[in-house]
Amino acid sequence: MFLFGDHGWRGESGQRYRFKTALSKHDIPGDSGGIYVFVRRRWVFFLEPLYVGKAHNLRSRLWGHEKWPRAFWYYGATERHTLKIAEEADRRRVEEDLIRGLNPRMNDVMVLRSAKDAPSDRRLRAKWERRNRWRSGAAKPRPA
Repeated sequence: MFLFGDHGWRGESGQRYRFKTALSKHDIPGDSGGIYVFVRRRWVFFLEPLYVGKAHNLRSRLWGHEKWPRAFWYYGATERHTLKIAEEADRRRVEEDLIRGLNPRMNDVMVLRSAKDAPSDRRLRAKWERRNRWRSGAAKPRPA
């Protein structure tokens, strides 16, 4: 269909990934791993990514996903986008690239490896630096 066909999402690296829209259980690829995005459609053509995740088996992961009810009822998610990727290392790399590039509101935890790996977004970088300072013991919060 015209509205619910393929859609491209761009990661922080600038790489564009082509996703298929999955409106029902039968549209989700079975027995294959990959990346998925929960999406809210606004005004027909404007899409907002709400959550990015990876799965070893897309159909079993997306069917009964623990974050889907909140995405649907609270944030207004309307569809899921899926991308098949066979290798786990590639799935990890693509998921991280998309989370950093799209900054979805339901992805609340980002694992960072070093200061070089900090997000390029100014707001996220400041948050990471505050958290890193506290963990290193330089600026511990005062007891109440």
